[in-house]
Amino acid sequence: MFIQTEATPNPATLKFLPGREVLVGEPRDFRSVDAAAVSPLAMGLFAISGVTGVFLGSDFISVTKDDTNWAHIKPAILGVIMDHFLSGKPVIAEGQAAGAVSDNGEEFFDADDKEMVEVIKELLATRVRPAVAMDGGDIIFKGFKEGTVFLHMQGACSGCPSSTATLKNGIENLLRHFVPGVEAVQQV
Repeated sequence: MFIQTEATPNPATLKFLPGREVLVGEPRDFRSVDAAAVSPLAMGLFAISGVTGVFLGSDFISVTKDDTNWAHIKPAILGVIMDHFLSGKPVIAEGQAAGAVSDNGEEFFDADDKEMVEVIKELLATRVRPAVAMDGGDIIFKGFKEGTVFLHMQGACSGCPSSTATLKNGIENLLRHFVPGVEAVQQV
């Protein structure tokens, strides 16, 4: 098994590509050992000193570290990923897939804005999420209120120095262009 790595715009996050499907369905973002308990792969990665986050995408794993040097932990990360896939264990433990996205709340928007929200979600799904996934992350729609779209960034995008520029210069401009009524984008 050959695992490729790619840098992300976030210097604390590295993207690992095992050359096979990692996760079916929605991506999963783990920011603590407790949250990772549903994933044997994420638990193995959190066991490595210096790992502070694990993001599982459809065909990649993004690992976020503290101030530890990549040269010191990258071989261990590669070993855990390789061992996991060779073992045949599931990426998400049986019976845990149903609770895929652990939300801190439901989406919020006025019923009158339902059509506009559908357009926003479609643009995010077709234009934004694929580009963000290439950088090892994901973006989730959280709500819309009084002209402001509220988004949650995950994986490599969470805490990335360029995430504010991505939100303001990229996503905000895109949504303002295609969706009259969108005035701003804010990260939550």
